[in-house]
Amino acid sequence: MDITAILIVVAIIVIAVVLISRSRNNGRPVPAALRRGRPLPDFVAVDENGDPVRSAELHGSPVVMLFVRGSWCPFCSSQVADLSVHYKDIVDLGARLILVTPKPLETTRRVADFFEVEFDFWLDADLAIARQLGLVLEGGVPADHQKEYGEDTVWPTALVVDRNGIIVFTQLSKALSDRPDPKVLVEHLRRAQAN
Repeated sequence: MDITAILIVVAIIVIAVVLISRSRNNGRPVPAALRRGRPLPDFVAVDENGDPVRSAELHGSPVVMLFVRGSWCPFCSSQVADLSVHYKDIVDLGARLILVTPKPLETTRRVADFFEVEFDFWLDADLAIARQLGLVLEGGVPADHQKEYGEDTVWPTALVVDRNGIIVFTQLSKALSDRPDPKVLVEHLRRAQAN
């Protein structure tokens, strides 16, 4: 094999490694319905009291909305803990903090109660909202939790929506352990308030 052939093979390997690395770092693409500048899609969930709630009813105040897998997920529990530190910043900006979870609300609420914060919890028990928004993670529930929670769950996602119902920030987790820094969410809220 001559030197030119070796250099070509090395270049191909380097390009392949870079492309694989980028695809892993970019994670899952943002679904079209959740892209920045789009209105938050209308969907119906159930609140902690079992009453229906509509995303369209959120107009008038900014919202930080997180789609979380549930309290069984250590990364979700850690995310709630991180958010609790910045909860006052979020509500001081006039925003609501809503966690949308497949199930169950009771255990997710216990996590928030532990950190003494008043998040709103919305239930997407059959993953209809996750399907509508392109956020279903098929087979995402670990085997030891599937009996209670089923096999599929939601892909962790953070949204910041302005008072007019327009999405100003979307972040899908790159990996299940990756969650947005709450400071980033607060900064996007501040920018939305300034506009």
